[in-house]
Amino acid sequence: MTVHHESEPKLYRYSRILCGVSTHVLCALFTGFMTVLAKPGSSLFSWHPFLMTLGFSFLMTEAVLLFNPYSSPVRKLKHKTKGRLHWILQCLSLCCATAGLCAIVYNKNLNDKPHFTSWHGLVGVITVAVVGLQSLGGLPLLYPKVAKGWSLAKLKRYHATSGLLTYLLGSFSLFLGLCSSWFSTGVSGSVWYLAALCPVLCALVIMSQVTNAYMARKRVQY
Repeated sequence: MTVHHESEPKLYRYSRILCGVSTHVLCALFTGFMTVLAKPGSSLFSWHPFLMTLGFSFLMTEAVLLFNPYSSPVRKLKHKTKGRLHWILQCLSLCCATAGLCAIVYNKNLNDKPHFTSWHGLVGVITVAVVGLQSLGGLPLLYPKVAKGWSLAKLKRYHATSGLLTYLLGSFSLFLGLCSSWFSTGVSGSVWYLAALCPVLCALVIMSQVTNAYMARKRVQY
């Protein structure tokens, strides 16, 4: 059963549309800002912040926003089609994050520096692994025959919950990256705080989207 958003108050609906559209713009601006700052290709290290931001900030955010009932760019498509597009974007996010991880590992090897000695490094590598597991966990939803004996509704709920935790982990990894010496050296003052707000605000919108979606389903069921 679907929830009819037309019956919601206009102010509530418009505020949701504004939040969704703002998140699209925010993650794109943040990724663009990091691209200009990192200058990918200028050094081996430069690929790390660029690819990680592209994967965790832009692609992962857009993958979740595909299901946003107010601001999805593919809102009129069937849920099954959205699911496939979501999985493709998640896989692209994983590819970018893995490439970004390889870039920093190889760069540290060349400079004889130790690996994963900071919270940013530890959270980052854990996030990449979790994103990989989350992508694998989405396969039973794409191909229900694989999940024989399991409740599809429960699988969707588990996948949404773990997906939200994965997204928050990715956002936390980005935030820790903004606290690194590389970023703090090039960016300071109010610009730093504005940049730090980007992953935080996007995370809040995504959290609201996921929790509201399942709260709405419960209200319909009751």
